[in-house]
Amino acid sequence: MNDHVKGLLITAIGVLFVVPDSLFIRLIDASAPTVTFWRGMTSGSFILVGVLAVMGLRGFREVAKTGMPGLIYTILIAATAPGFVLAVTWTSVANVVFIIASMPVFAAIFSRIFLGETISRRMVLTMMGVFVGLGIIAWGSGETEGASWQGDLVAVCVSASFAAAMTAVRKVRATSMIPAIPLAYIGAALVVWPFADPGVVLPDQWHLVVGHGAFITVSTCLLTLGPRYIASAEVALLILLESVLAPLLVWAVIGEDPGPWALAGGAVVIGVLFVSNIWVLRYRRRMRNVPQPRVGPPVE
Repeated sequence: MNDHVKGLLITAIGVLFVVPDSLFIRLIDASAPTVTFWRGMTSGSFILVGVLAVMGLRGFREVAKTGMPGLIYTILIAATAPGFVLAVTWTSVANVVFIIASMPVFAAIFSRIFLGETISRRMVLTMMGVFVGLGIIAWGSGETEGASWQGDLVAVCVSASFAAAMTAVRKVRATSMIPAIPLAYIGAALVVWPFADPGVVLPDQWHLVVGHGAFITVSTCLLTLGPRYIASAEVALLILLESVLAPLLVWAVIGEDPGPWALAGGAVVIGVLFVSNIWVLRYRRRMRNVPQPRVGPPVE
């Protein structure tokens, strides 16, 4: 198996493990702070053990040396944990995952503002299409049972926070930020602890709590490892699977109908991002096949 196939396989499995995240939030019968607490403590603890086993304390020292970019990344990742749970609690799963799929658009905007990178014509067209899709989702939130504009707004904030975190971490590309993830997850759990009731889920829902944390841990590890072997556009295409499969899984298990507006808006968002990433892959392949000019003296 070559590295490219390995990367595709690892990333795809990582995406499949993140698909049930929103379903676990629906199945655990507890308040949003309680679910956030256990989601962060279990997955954060599992990942922390793995980091200590593989990297020891060296990884945390390296993260500490990243300074402000590393701190911003950790805080933003921590903020997405309660944000995601709150969004799923307040609106439909379909709305949440389709909105979060817009993260590349926010990443391009933040890269322009904070890193001075230009926004290509392709990305401008992608933004226009994605915002049309988000508009359709928001318009239908008032007419779809279980959906609300408040939850949609939280999902937009989560998407923007993820994008901002990815932008911040680009300042310290040479450092592995994996050790920051358990710090962010456990930190978020401790912040919401005063508002949570952790004991309420232990008697008869501990298996859901542990399963939830285990799935997030596996997906986090695989989605960190897999993208090392494949192009970012391929990663983005595979991650779109989560936006498609998560609402279908929730629909099949607990009967949560996403509604026609979410499906229509989600189709626009996913379709636009799919075409955009396919275009990037085709362009890069064409560029690899372009003959490069000879460098150095001619061969006699």
